[in-house]
Amino acid sequence: MLQRILSRALSQVQPGYDQAPADDRDHTVSYGCSVPFRPHPRVIAVVGPTAAGKSALSLELARELGGEVVNADAMQLYRGMDIGTAKLTIADRAGVPHHVLDVWDVTEPASVAAYQPLARAAVEEIAGRGRVPVLVGGSGLYVRAVLEDFQFPGTDPAIRARLSDELGALGTAALYERLRSSDPVAAAKILPSNGRRIVRALEVIEMTGRPFRASLPGPTPRYESVQIAVDHADLDDRIAARVDSMWAAGLLDEVRTLAKLGLREGPTAGRALGYQQALAELDGRLTAAEARAETSRLTRRFVRRQRSWFRRDPRITWLDGASPTLVADALAVAG
Repeated sequence: MLQRILSRALSQVQPGYDQAPADDRDHTVSYGCSVPFRPHPRVIAVVGPTAAGKSALSLELARELGGEVVNADAMQLYRGMDIGTAKLTIADRAGVPHHVLDVWDVTEPASVAAYQPLARAAVEEIAGRGRVPVLVGGSGLYVRAVLEDFQFPGTDPAIRARLSDELGALGTAALYERLRSSDPVAAAKILPSNGRRIVRALEVIEMTGRPFRASLPGPTPRYESVQIAVDHADLDDRIAARVDSMWAAGLLDEVRTLAKLGLREGPTAGRALGYQQALAELDGRLTAAEARAETSRLTRRFVRRQRSWFRRDPRITWLDGASPTLVADALAVAG
């Protein structure tokens, strides 16, 4: 009993706040707690690239294991972004409860620091009812933010706004030189053209007076987990088919509706794969064929980054999504 109480108390360490767009992520992190503790509960994570079949596998695992799904797809956190993110409908969820979906308005920036406590609370609540948390998504930093024990430094809106104004007025080269002068180690790890990360690095340095962490720390598990990645040899074909199905299912109508809610002004949602191209089609800047082709091309590029991210982690077991024994293989890995 005492161990359970101590474990629960230690799990309440609260993260700070940071902005981390889903694709080009801010990797500024620090350890969340220096006190060792026994990880709890056990989480099954289903990860991997876009269009590989993570959602379908997660439903099978949840049904077999008595689990509930916790979302780790950054774009599925946005209300109304359904078709373009392949968010499962209520009917498609087939009675399996899903958590941490439809959290943000499309005008809000994606924030892994804001996501972290929501997802961890869902994990704890599911496990507290004797169910199995199944964490599902292809946003690598979001997965790590749940499973590992680190936290994100805060943000200062005034400092960020000033630096963003300077970025617009002076350009990325000038701010990059400033970063290189104040923190050459961080500058070496950030592309000189990446204005958003340059601004973030300068913001953290100004707020904390300490160097900017431009890379993630080594893994320190918060929960015991089993991590399963699913992939397909024919993923390019699957991506093309998914993009066609998105347009056929009414993505343009969805984007028209979201545009009235501020999608164009959304710093993250407005640049999401498929949504940015649909906006361009609606504005007459791309034809229908060009919008689909551009979405497919950029999705393939994003998939390469996802594969690179997840394949660096030796704790992940990779499974063939085309295998007829996929579910059985995943259950064997899950134990």
